[in-house]
Amino acid sequence: MTHRAPARDPKQRKRDVLRRLAKDKDAWVATASPDGVPCLVPLSFVWDRGTLLMATRRGNPTAVNVTPAGQVRITLGHTRDVVLIEGTAEVVEGAALPAASGDAFFEALAWDPRGQPAWVYLRITPHTVRAWREVNEQAGRDLMLDGNWLV
Repeated sequence: MTHRAPARDPKQRKRDVLRRLAKDKDAWVATASPDGVPCLVPLSFVWDRGTLLMATRRGNPTAVNVTPAGQVRITLGHTRDVVLIEGTAEVVEGAALPAASGDAFFEALAWDPRGQPAWVYLRITPHTVRAWREVNEQAGRDLMLDGNWLV
């Protein structure tokens, strides 16, 4: 017999998601080229003023793919504790990044790509956030729709 934890209510799921966004350092980032070639890479991130802030080389497929449409999917966790985020990414040059955001990135990740011309930041604004652990949490997994938290 399998023992599963009871399903979390939406408020608890949101708290868990926000805690993960504040504490996790790495995520899987999925993009696609204009002709539909998928790209999936791990990137480090910082949760900064309601957005995810990441950095990658300017010529990497992830940075190229988010221009101009900006569509991106991000996952945190493993298959039994998923946070799935769909959002829009914008490419931000290091010189255009607010100092507080760059400082937060450096403080959290001990790395500062500002001033490195080959690197750009990706600022990802979530539009949809879903979270679930087991099948008993499939219902009610939507926590954010159209950029608005539901709980």
